[in-house]
Amino acid sequence: MKQKTVDAILEYAWKGGDISPAEGVVLLTQTDPQAIASIRTTADKLRQIQAGDTVTYVVNRNINFTNICEQHCSFCAFRRDDGDSGAYWLDWAQILEKATDGVERGATEICMQGGLNPQAKINGQSLAYYLKLVTTIKQEFPQLHLHAFSPQEVQFIARIDELEYADVIAALRDAGVNSMPGTAAEILDDSVRKVLCPEKIDTDTWLEIISTAHKLGLHTTSTMLSGHIETPQQQMVHLEKLRSLQKIAIHQGYPAKITEFILLPFVGQEAPKPLRRRVGRDQPVLGDALLLGAVARIFLGNWIPNHQPSWVKLGLNCATEALAWGCNDIGGTLMEEHITTMAGAVGGTCMEVDTLQTAIASLGRPYQQRDTLYQQI
Repeated sequence: MKQKTVDAILEYAWKGGDISPAEGVVLLTQTDPQAIASIRTTADKLRQIQAGDTVTYVVNRNINFTNICEQHCSFCAFRRDDGDSGAYWLDWAQILEKATDGVERGATEICMQGGLNPQAKINGQSLAYYLKLVTTIKQEFPQLHLHAFSPQEVQFIARIDELEYADVIAALRDAGVNSMPGTAAEILDDSVRKVLCPEKIDTDTWLEIISTAHKLGLHTTSTMLSGHIETPQQQMVHLEKLRSLQKIAIHQGYPAKITEFILLPFVGQEAPKPLRRRVGRDQPVLGDALLLGAVARIFLGNWIPNHQPSWVKLGLNCATEALAWGCNDIGGTLMEEHITTMAGAVGGTCMEVDTLQTAIASLGRPYQQRDTLYQQI
């Protein structure tokens, strides 16, 4: 079968069609500036149709409750073993102090994730510890949206306590978790995961846990860690799995689905040396991130309309540029960010609301605060 030209692929997308993964690879492998400009223009026009002109943001606070972790992902500069220099594990008072700080600064969301700490138990139960994390915050601030615990953390709890994923998710939901971060996805291709994060859950488990969350009424986000050892073909496999997951949630009438796609370009400055040497650079390549973001909009936008760059990984100027390549959301204030910063990112750890608003306004686009589920505030 004859391969479609870039123009034919973009025209099909512009008319509302879902392009194939193979067509996505064609777009991702373009080097001609004119072709790349056409991809950008199409992504930007589709963004306008699918999500509108207004750029949204959320006022949120990160709480990374521990960096003690049993796993050794090849890209992670955040994790520590217990007793290492720089290892930490927040107590309940510190958790509450950080949540209080977020509320005082206008946060509507707490995003909470941490390392996989085998000691994090109450009465020998892992789930009991995680439930206490939730209730510590929600009893004091029931109005906060708690966006917490990745599929990897759900699997960790289930494995330690010998529970079903659905039982863990339902217990967390009932305690006060409102949505789940779609992190730990990295690249949804097991040949990549064996190098990048060999101890992490495999692709099928990640997909199963996210789909189970949707069935049980917890919305999730979706992410991709890009720009390390993966190929354009593997990037498109990842995006196809996300699109299929969203189609299932919608067609099956699940009470929840994926709310957004976030591209997370690899930052290697402080990554463990073997992967850093293999990748060969410390900071993301902006052009690659922008093109991938544009193709993600073209490929996913009919099903996942909200797309967000990472100002932490790219810096605010480059993240603002991504708003012209298919993104409609600039992310959150975060207030405190450890995981990417410890990897050597230059974007910073906190962003003031007026700084985000100024960046958006520089493009001549309106801005609007939102909540975690993209309702206007």
